[in-house]
Amino acid sequence: MNKDTVIIRELANQYAQIANDPRQHPIWELHAGINDLCPKRPIVLINELPWHELNADGFLTLQCQDPDLRAVEDYLRKTIFQFQYFPGDMMVKPYYPVEKIIHSTGIGVDVKEETLTTDTDNLVVSHKYENQFHSLEDVDRLHMDKITYDREASMQRYHKICEAFGDILPVKLVGEATGYGLGYKAWDIIATTMNVDNLLYALIDDPEMMHALVDKLTDIFLDTIRQYEDLNLLDPDCAYCHCSSTASRELSTSPVDSQSVKAQNVWGRGLAQILASVSPAMHDEFEIQYAMRAMEPFGLVYYGCCEPLDKKIDIVKKIPHLRKISITPWADINRASEAVGKDYVISAKPNPANLPYAAENPELIRQEIRSLITACRNNGTPCEILLKDISTSGKHLENLIVWNRIAMEEVTR
Repeated sequence: MNKDTVIIRELANQYAQIANDPRQHPIWELHAGINDLCPKRPIVLINELPWHELNADGFLTLQCQDPDLRAVEDYLRKTIFQFQYFPGDMMVKPYYPVEKIIHSTGIGVDVKEETLTTDTDNLVVSHKYENQFHSLEDVDRLHMDKITYDREASMQRYHKICEAFGDILPVKLVGEATGYGLGYKAWDIIATTMNVDNLLYALIDDPEMMHALVDKLTDIFLDTIRQYEDLNLLDPDCAYCHCSSTASRELSTSPVDSQSVKAQNVWGRGLAQILASVSPAMHDEFEIQYAMRAMEPFGLVYYGCCEPLDKKIDIVKKIPHLRKISITPWADINRASEAVGKDYVISAKPNPANLPYAAENPELIRQEIRSLITACRNNGTPCEILLKDISTSGKHLENLIVWNRIAMEEVTR
């Protein structure tokens, strides 16, 4: 047995102990209760972490040399580490997921940009995008994506990982989760291929081109989802959709043929972050009317990301199969929960900029989390507390540990 295999088997054993812990099923019940609109209590989730700041004890240092096993090692180490220090209500699936290898031809336009960084180890950088859409004719450059599944390479990787530790931890070949990567994000695509200033000016100066652009991107999205269905590339058993919980009896009890997973068996994901500053009427015209078409095939829908939606709940409700709405730190949680009531879930986002002060000013964290929970409880709104978009922990693991402790105290009080 080579060194890589010894390392990965020990980590698989630690992961299996977590996944098979009897407390995992009650956690799934908590998650499903939220998403099925019959909550027992709010749940706490932590994601999108600055991992390069957290390796205080060296546990996150990768040791495997084989590229495939090194990727497995990274996944296992991060899961074990988070479960030990700041788990919140994290769900850990009782298997290791080997993702199917999927290829894409693209849609005819690639991002052209300049980037600036102040921390070379941080994935969060500044972007300056080049405008590639100047007229209606430029929209014709877009074309349908061609999706292909490399079954042979996928099975090779699957068998390799099974051989390494399949006797310790089950290994499962899975499709792609319908999170951000496979979400309806027409306006993120437009923002990165026009740049923000040009996009916002064009909504006023050239609405015909902008409608043509988002309409074409909606067609491309729906055709891509159709191809994923035809190739059986959707994952109906993922734990998260863009960091948010997916557990639901409504979807899990639907008959799903593992060889024919459809969009109706999974969550749909929609967002339009760059429209944060436009009016509700403009947001409706240029986004919601298209999102209604894009989200129709899905079983349940999670909408919104960093854009404040507290003043736009009425138009968001038009989206078919809507179940969960993102409420950011820049939205009024009281206004949002009053508008949502008991009919939808709020994914409440605490401000990640407060995290670096958690250890020195825990009351700041407690007040923020309590205000989110109180607003939702006052209106009977099911909610998850989702800390994400974490650019920095202040380079101290203790801040995440303290934040996690306070959040769990507040949701269980």
